[in-house]
Amino acid sequence: MEYSLVCIECGREYEREDVYTCECGGLLEVRIDDTEIDFRLDGKELRVWKYGCLLPVKIEPISLKEGGTPLYECDRIGKEVGCKVFVKHEGANPSGSFKDRGMTVGVTKAIELGKSAVACASTGNTSASMAMYAAKAGLMAYVLLPAGKVALGKVAQALMHGAKVIGIKGNFDQALALVRQICAMQGFYLLNSVNPFRLEGQKTIAYEIVDELGFVPDKVVLPVGNAGNISAIWKGFKELKRFGLIDSLPKMIGVQAEGANPIYKAVKEKKDDIEPVLNPETIATAIRIGQPVNARKALRAIYESKGTAVQVSDEDITKAQKDLASKEGIGVEPASAASIAGLRKLAENGEIERDETVVCITTGHLLKDPEAVLRACGKPIEVEPSVEAILKVL
Repeated sequence: MEYSLVCIECGREYEREDVYTCECGGLLEVRIDDTEIDFRLDGKELRVWKYGCLLPVKIEPISLKEGGTPLYECDRIGKEVGCKVFVKHEGANPSGSFKDRGMTVGVTKAIELGKSAVACASTGNTSASMAMYAAKAGLMAYVLLPAGKVALGKVAQALMHGAKVIGIKGNFDQALALVRQICAMQGFYLLNSVNPFRLEGQKTIAYEIVDELGFVPDKVVLPVGNAGNISAIWKGFKELKRFGLIDSLPKMIGVQAEGANPIYKAVKEKKDDIEPVLNPETIATAIRIGQPVNARKALRAIYESKGTAVQVSDEDITKAQKDLASKEGIGVEPASAASIAGLRKLAENGEIERDETVVCITTGHLLKDPEAVLRACGKPIEVEPSVEAILKVL
């Protein structure tokens, strides 16, 4: 495979691979220049590394058998919104989130570049995934996160897998700015989504959607936090088309919480960049980000695909989370449910056609944030240990 790093703003190419942004300040993207496709979109043996010929690493990958996540048809929600709905449940990955797709590539690249330590800022899922893959690879892992603002399940994962976890008295955007400085000073390999190689793993969501469905959906709806995933998935679809594996492309729909909505605001105002939300707040901790580093890539994905962005309330998210579990049997964390809440918003706005097929991406497992479950559903009923007491509450 031949590939290069290219700035999405000025077009400059880089031969070095241990860079994250261009000298002009623009984001970098991996451009696959030449490769021989050695897989078939046949719905079989779905894993990230099935598509290894389109993933820019040259050594044996550090893998925990990520990918191959289920694609569920959701009949009851589909009837409600008036179209065919599928959910791509990324919570079925090894660490319970879509981040594993990026980390298998990112950590492999760290080994390839001779790094001994990796680092990230995190709202939770990135740290959990990075810690697992760093442990598998024998690398040190360092995490900065906003103290008291990350779901306990995710912190527990990072700690158990041996990461050094540091909470800062600030938000995610501040943590990311700090970890970028520390990586530059200490020589750690940064594994936030500003790293273009990490996003290469996440584009395989697009490959698997087509592989499983057998066709390209009309729309792909997903939560947007730091905005790497929507741009990665769009890149995946474009590559499939470029290499002659598909003939059409979907519209990309980004969903944000009302309290953390810079991408939504930019799309509504038809802007090419965002105005940061300085104090983002939402129950969906995974997308509680006010200054997404990949905003320019995300906006490009939305505009190029003729898609859009919607915002949803915390109440919308909680209802979608409960309905997805109780109506379709799919348990997800709050941020994941934003995709279903966003789909409902599209339907309310008359932006869904009856003959359309829509794929909603759910990014993380229900047990990532058990505190949110208790807030939404309440605690179990407690009674005396007798048949009469049980029958009374039944």
